Amino acid sequence: MIPLFSDVAMNRNLDFLGAVKKVLDRHWYVLGEEVTGFESEFADYVGVGYCVSMANGTDAIEIALRSVGVESGDLVVTVANAGFYSSTAIHAVGATPLYVDINPSCMTMSVDALAEALKFKPKCVIVTHLYGQMANIKELLALAHAAGVMLIEDCAQSHGAKTDGHQAGSWGDAACFSFYPTKNLGAMGDGGAVVTNNDELAARLKTLRQYGWSSKYHVGHAGGKNSRLDEMQAAILRIKLPLLDSWNASRRDIAFRYNEAFANLGFDALPSVDDSFAAHLYVARIQNRDAFREFLKSEGVATDVHYPVPDHWQAAYTQPRVAGSMEVTDSSCKNLVTLPCFPGMADEAVDTVIAAVKKYFEQ
Repeated sequence: MIPLFSDVAMNRNLDFLGAVKKVLDRHWYVLGEEVTGFESEFADYVGVGYCVSMANGTDAIEIALRSVGVESGDLVVTVANAGFYSSTAIHAVGATPLYVDINPSCMTMSVDALAEALKFKPKCVIVTHLYGQMANIKELLALAHAAGVMLIEDCAQSHGAKTDGHQAGSWGDAACFSFYPTKNLGAMGDGGAVVTNNDELAARLKTLRQYGWSSKYHVGHAGGKNSRLDEMQAAILRIKLPLLDSWNASRRDIAFRYNEAFANLGFDALPSVDDSFAAHLYVARIQNRDAFREFLKSEGVATDVHYPVPDHWQAAYTQPRVAGSMEVTDSSCKNLVTLPCFPGMADEAVDTVIAAVKKYFEQ
């Protein structure tokens, strides 16, 4: 079976034991030299002043929301097709997600939908660069700031994507990253970070990630958490960061081959394979998705669905707030399918996926 993702292929020939041994020899496991070094290096990579690392990507979104002043009862604009991660963080703050529809081409937040949602006076907007595809961040940011609303980028799937020469994460008031193992920049466990250019925001982020301490054992800020990236994960991420751009190029090459091969099959994939696409996932829309997935499984190709249930249809929250129509979101989630696309994927494996998809359509 060709897997959807292979940690073995991606991490082949990397020396993690040396990095971990350095941590063990220091006997310092939390908020030490490796974390400080990674935060500096990742901030430089994204092109921002500050990186504040955390335990995972969802904590990063929650703490970012608190740091920009979102409180219980506030509205936060977000999309509903991104796996409920932002929604989880919004609910954790006690705020309410205000869902808006997506652009049918790139499946990220619609500019027109955000304009409608801003009439409801939200406190914040979360823009998700989904599947590694950057949203129309310039127009979305201009709309939000014109309305006096803070904007947070969700970059959990877009490490290294660029638009107009600027990295994902360098546009908004703050931006959140996940370093879950399958991400474009992944640790060997959970990890996350918030990046920003705002001095005061960076100081609040550092306070909120560690209990809300104003000084050790003195809690001066409400809403704090215990959310810290550990030294071993930071050491591993420092090894991987210099390889991120080449890994993204490999992902884009696979996506380009797929797009070329599937161009006349009625296979509706993300059109962009330039620098604005980090190719975290190769996602397409197809009729009769379940039959397609079963066929590819029989041909030895793994698939998945990212994501089958829109946030506003999740059973745990029965009275969602929605601004305008959610037609594109609802129709897209019914037809989504994800194909294997990862660094280290052999050319023969890519050929096998292409052959299997073509064989399905030939039937």
